[in-house]
Amino acid sequence: MKALKGIRIVEFAGLGPLEHTGMMLSDLGADVIRIVRPGTSYQTSPILRNRTTHSLDLKAPEDLRTARNFITQSDVVLEGMRPGTMERLGLGPNEFAEVAPKLVYARMTGWGQAGPMSQRAGHDINYLALTGALWSTRRTGDRPVPPLNLVGDIGGGSMFLIVGILAALINRDRTGYGSVIDASIVDGVSSLLQSVHSLRADQEWSDEPGDNLFDTGRPWYDVYRCADEKFIAVGAIEPQFYHELVAGLELDISSLPHRSDPQNWPALKKLFTEVFATRSRDDWAQRFEQSDACVTAVLSIAEAPAGHHLRSRNTLFPVPGGWSASPAPRFTPLVPE
Repeated sequence: MKALKGIRIVEFAGLGPLEHTGMMLSDLGADVIRIVRPGTSYQTSPILRNRTTHSLDLKAPEDLRTARNFITQSDVVLEGMRPGTMERLGLGPNEFAEVAPKLVYARMTGWGQAGPMSQRAGHDINYLALTGALWSTRRTGDRPVPPLNLVGDIGGGSMFLIVGILAALINRDRTGYGSVIDASIVDGVSSLLQSVHSLRADQEWSDEPGDNLFDTGRPWYDVYRCADEKFIAVGAIEPQFYHELVAGLELDISSLPHRSDPQNWPALKKLFTEVFATRSRDDWAQRFEQSDACVTAVLSIAEAPAGHHLRSRNTLFPVPGGWSASPAPRFTPLVPE
């Protein structure tokens, strides 16, 4: 089911979140035209799939006219250049307000279209640093470790850009007018952090590393090393799941320190650490396979495609040299019985 069939998009090639946005929209059925600079290799990476690529020199009058024609005949523009760049090329959103009033002009940046840092260079790690997200990856005595580019480029970047585009298309159908979307990674990551800001406002979150629910501050929400030096992930937050965790570890819950008292957490974590170290990762994963203890093996990127759950759903499919993610989310028609 191609939910965006009939929607035409012009993507001015950019890295990170823009590539991911183009992939997602093309997976949803949109016709995506990707414009690259002359001399750019036409990559065959899976993230660039399902797009038609055109090489244009936007400083050459003829190529600039071609780009303008692509835009005026499209529903959406994707661009991720520094603020003001498209305007200097004569391709800014105001250039199309009269000739293409239904155009959705989607702009992706790290810092946003305005603000004291809007003209500065930056990458995922920099945006995370200023939102508090990077600080929250610390552990006692250690430095922050970036969570790949999942939280910034993808989570706070492309996914918010996609939400904006889809909302703007719906609004266009209602009002007859397009929109200019200012999607910035610092705004998106800050929105993703709202639950943490709310917990902090309720005095249920501190800035101390590894002291909170979602940052391994609880013994039942942590990663443990196994006998084979691999790891197991535990997320037994609810009491009923915690009971299953304890049972799977072959411990007597009545003899354990009560988990409601934070003073008992170091002892519980020490005990869990010792028990998980007695078996291999796969032994533990098999033991908890049919359990609601929320215990899973920590797989590497190389191991993930062979995992039975992802394999059964065809979440990943083979491509030359590796694997590619299948389109997500999935759709089925809602058909009355």
